[in-house]
Amino acid sequence: MQYELRQQVIEPRRKTFQYLADRYGDQPASRYLEATVDVQPRENFHYRPLWAPDHELYDETYSALRLADPYTFLDPRQYYYAPYVTARAAWHDAVGRTLQYIEGRRLFDHLPGGWREVLTGLVLPLRHYESAGQLVCVAGARFAYGTSIEQCLSYAAFDRIGLAQTLSRVGFALADGGDGLLGAAKERWTGEPALQGLRRLCEELLVEPDWAAGAVGLDLADRLLYPLLYQHLDEAALRCGAGAYGLIAQYPAGWYAEQRRWLDALVATWCADPEHGPANRAALAGIVAAWLPRATAAVTEFARGVEGLVAVGAPEAVAALAERAAADLARLGVAA
Repeated sequence: MQYELRQQVIEPRRKTFQYLADRYGDQPASRYLEATVDVQPRENFHYRPLWAPDHELYDETYSALRLADPYTFLDPRQYYYAPYVTARAAWHDAVGRTLQYIEGRRLFDHLPGGWREVLTGLVLPLRHYESAGQLVCVAGARFAYGTSIEQCLSYAAFDRIGLAQTLSRVGFALADGGDGLLGAAKERWTGEPALQGLRRLCEELLVEPDWAAGAVGLDLADRLLYPLLYQHLDEAALRCGAGAYGLIAQYPAGWYAEQRRWLDALVATWCADPEHGPANRAALAGIVAAWLPRATAAVTEFARGVEGLVAVGAPEAVAALAERAAADLARLGVAA
């Protein structure tokens, strides 16, 4: 007896879930959309939080910045759990290979005058800045309304602690595997004058009651600190023969460029919202007016500390970066 194998195609009755079909039509949807859109709990809350009885457990009024439909914002990177974890695993593997190369060639031992002090005394303590950034993002992930926003903040929180761990790994490499530099970095964070502006800024952001104001305030500091550390100083390090600094700087610089994608998209969505757009633009202008001067003062203080070790025009770079940040925000619709 002979048997013939045949393939039978069964057309699905629907190409996606009903809640996505209601929004986008009955067409195939990406896994990102399936894992993101309309996941936010909206009803059947059994109690109000005792520490905020004027709010629901999940409530869009935890921030002055609101969207009529939170899913008008979608992550341009289309990150959900699987692609995010895959991307970050590759990132940390690359960091590990670079550190192995630096340690094998003992490149940190050949840093020219002042650059080792910049790394150990000013850059390494920023692991505490990243740790504070994680907490700010965790607060945003808890109180943000809309899964597409919450996801981005959750991944940013993981990224921040990953960046703190990366700086810790740099400290281990600088100390030939010991942890003495990490203890010294903590003392620097609490006592070094050049770092106290950033430390104060972090502590103020940690107690900011509006989660979006905290996230935007942190971003304003990032707009100054990251280009200063990982672009301006990177270029100066290459000119001075401190190539090991550049090998490390490429990873935070790449992360910052990716971080900008979703944050700029979110700010633009807030500003363009058909219902809350004018109120959002006014609120964002107030946030920028409150936090950009503080961020500029803190990063300028840090830059003066850098300038005392390596003369690279760091304070002047911060002033230019502050102007660029204001111009970038204006293009997104925020009057700085």
